[in-house]
Amino acid sequence: MEKLIFEISKKDRKGYSLPKLDVPEVDLAFSIDESMLRDIPANLPEVSEVEIARHFNHLAHYNYGIDEGIYPLGSCTMKYNPKVNEKVASIDGFTNIHPLLEDKYVQGALQLMYELGEQLKTITGMQGFTLQPPAGAAGELTGINLIRSYHQDNGNFNKKLILIPDSAHGTNPASASIGGFQIVNVKSNADGKVDINDFKSKLNENVAGMMLTNPNTLGLFESDICIIQEELHKVGALLYMDGANMNALIGIVQPGKIGVDCLHLNLHKTFSTPHGGGGPGAGPVLVNEKLLPYLPVPQITFDGEKYSLNYDLPKSIGKMHSFFGNFSIFVRAFAYILMLGADGIFESSKGAIINANYLKALIRDDFDFPYPGASMHEFVMSGSRQKEIGASTMDIAKRLLDYGFHAPTVYFPLIVHEAMLVEPTETETKESLDAFAQALKSICEEIKTNPEIVKDAPHTTPIRRVNDVYAARNININWKE
Repeated sequence: MEKLIFEISKKDRKGYSLPKLDVPEVDLAFSIDESMLRDIPANLPEVSEVEIARHFNHLAHYNYGIDEGIYPLGSCTMKYNPKVNEKVASIDGFTNIHPLLEDKYVQGALQLMYELGEQLKTITGMQGFTLQPPAGAAGELTGINLIRSYHQDNGNFNKKLILIPDSAHGTNPASASIGGFQIVNVKSNADGKVDINDFKSKLNENVAGMMLTNPNTLGLFESDICIIQEELHKVGALLYMDGANMNALIGIVQPGKIGVDCLHLNLHKTFSTPHGGGGPGAGPVLVNEKLLPYLPVPQITFDGEKYSLNYDLPKSIGKMHSFFGNFSIFVRAFAYILMLGADGIFESSKGAIINANYLKALIRDDFDFPYPGASMHEFVMSGSRQKEIGASTMDIAKRLLDYGFHAPTVYFPLIVHEAMLVEPTETETKESLDAFAQALKSICEEIKTNPEIVKDAPHTTPIRRVNDVYAARNININWKE
């Protein structure tokens, strides 16, 4: 077990040296407000440079990331991020600019953001965009605010309801609720898609819109989306599409061409930008003509000669993020789009679909599949069969760690018992998919012959089985002697 850096610490050991002071020395205690000063010195470790380097290098090897192997987290799209994206994002002209600079000094950055938005418009078939939202949930809230402003501007103050399928990600109802709407749940049918009859029964003049994830979080394409948008529009409601799962649609389906009014994209998923450690991310929102006047400020404009930031939008919902969004993520996404081109974007979607269905076929006989038909970029399976003979989905997930794999998403979606949501992404090879499938098959055999080895897993990780619920609710990150 790696020692904590505090355990390595030795008094008066230093990992730095400072040049001789060449300005008058000042006691900072007299120049900083007393309320900002510590009562006691900070308990910082005292270590040498080589100790720091070795310590954090050792810790890095305990991490599992996409550069280590397949990362099949369903609904997350943990695919390989091309290193050229990082190279482009590190260009000095991008990294050394400040958001408060005048427009004339950041024309390159504004051009990149403008052209990225134009590319996303082309990919989605929409008419306007904002890059501000820093993540998918922030994109959802932006879309909800746009829908609210649209209805209020048109005098429809009675529209207080948002329809949301029961298979949706939990951020959908949360975003709608924060936006001031009441949530109406729409059931899924036996095929895992929106139950059209239930949808129609809950549709009325008080409905402001519907949040529809497509493909949904079961990995299925909502094939009735054209019917859904037609029925919504009949009562003056709007269709918001959660585009977090666009990894199987880009280059194939343009949501704007099938009646979607508003959607967000996850650049940190579909467009291959890093999203480890919780961020940074980017959740651009695309809209049709109805919602253009309400987009956040500023909007990037181009007059044929120069790029500008336009704040003169009287119906705008205002800002949704500090400054203009996570710029370095825009650079990476733009590089990715230019590198792939139209043909490459189509191939990426095709690859995501093929890989998911290939992996599904490999383990078809080993797990229960509540929705056995063809999937899009991901699929959901159930560990109910394994649970009956002694090992839960969580046990399987923990045992996968011993085989050197990250586990898939477990116990989600909530409508599937003992759920495992698997998304291999298009960046995995046949060999990595075969190896992952074989690990799952081996675990299934262990459950039959030696279930305790699965129930007590993991056995090879630096930290053994932990109480996940307790750890999440009683986190303690403080070091004490």
